[in-house]
Amino acid sequence: MNDLATRPPAGRRSAVRRFWASTIGKKAVMAVSGLLLLAFVVAHMVGNLKTFLGAGDLNHYAEWLRTIGEPVLGREWFLWLQRAVLLAALVLHVTAAVQLARRDRRARPVRYVHRPPARATFAVRTMRWGGATLAVFVVWHLLDFTVGAVHRDFVPGDPYHNLVADFRVWWVNLVYLAALAMLGLHVHHGFAGAARTLGVTRPRRERAIKILGSTTAVVVAGGYALVPVAIMTGLVH
Repeated sequence: MNDLATRPPAGRRSAVRRFWASTIGKKAVMAVSGLLLLAFVVAHMVGNLKTFLGAGDLNHYAEWLRTIGEPVLGREWFLWLQRAVLLAALVLHVTAAVQLARRDRRARPVRYVHRPPARATFAVRTMRWGGATLAVFVVWHLLDFTVGAVHRDFVPGDPYHNLVADFRVWWVNLVYLAALAMLGLHVHHGFAGAARTLGVTRPRRERAIKILGSTTAVVVAGGYALVPVAIMTGLVH
């Protein structure tokens, strides 16, 4: 009785839980978290392109990132806040994707007699397996360039040196370029889905949104690929 008396009303207590439990709620969380991650990916890509301006510019940019918010924030506080937000977004994005995939399988325990179009099947497989591959790659990337645990010649505080030393190794380039291809496909297929979930898509806008999604995918994957390709070919050294 005491527990019932002190428990908050069911509607107020479980509003967020009900939203998360619904399919549209999971899709909305997945869309918003995906767009947040995409915004970071684009900003990070622009920063990486400073590699072409030389060691001084790239290292100065990296140092500036550590001092954002000073003197209100301490050194690297902004970076750690950013990492916490991105980690939360990534966990929500992956969790929603996995739970939606399981829900889809439970709703259709028996496969279709007639298979869906190959294009749709490829898109679904790319989103699922590509997303899992990207999650593993993110861990590798952090160990490589942030922690330096898997980097063969890591120098703390010298990102230009670390980039050049790493991308001179042919198999490291292959790993990164393969991950970038997955990233491009993920953005390409996910952009339109996020727009539909958030109610942005309209019949007149559908083609424009598809073009914007495809363009964003190419720009992001291509922009990131410029650095390892330039180092591998000797353009940057």
